[in-house]
Amino acid sequence: MTAGITRYQLGPQAGSLRLKTGRTGLGRRAGHDLTIEVTRWHADIVVNTADPDQSSATATIEASSLAVREGTGGLKPLTDADRADIQATISDKILHTAGHPDITFTSAQVTGTTDAFQVSGDLTILGQAHPATIHGAITAGRLRGHATITQSRWGIKPYSAFAGALRLADDIEVEFDLTVPG
Repeated sequence: MTAGITRYQLGPQAGSLRLKTGRTGLGRRAGHDLTIEVTRWHADIVVNTADPDQSSATATIEASSLAVREGTGGLKPLTDADRADIQATISDKILHTAGHPDITFTSAQVTGTTDAFQVSGDLTILGQAHPATIHGAITAGRLRGHATITQSRWGIKPYSAFAGALRLADDIEVEFDLTVPG
């Protein structure tokens, strides 16, 4: 390891990588705001404190590893059968995981400090790469951050039901909370 440069290889054992959805439309009260955990992923992060512009990050998510952990709101509680149906819909109809098994991120620019940074790069979903920005911080051995992903930018039509009266919001919040090795 070179002075001022630290490399982290992280995955699910380091903490949580979650997606949070919202609802819209006249029937939004019927649906649930979902918390979806990514269960299989890995990231390679290089932090150069002397020259943050030389820092980098890459990540790969197995698209079929999204697991519905929680559903809040709605007219009735989310059941295990509901979770299984949602996961099948995500895999088969939204992310088409058979043809697009991975979601990837590759940084192009890192700015800021370990206390508050931005990582800009290309996020590839369904074979389409578009710019995305991650905001985060490394404090007390924790790497925490978030990004907002607008599904339609990648050609994803947000899920809808009840003739469109209930729709998943176009923006999905990505949040991570990870322990970084000391």
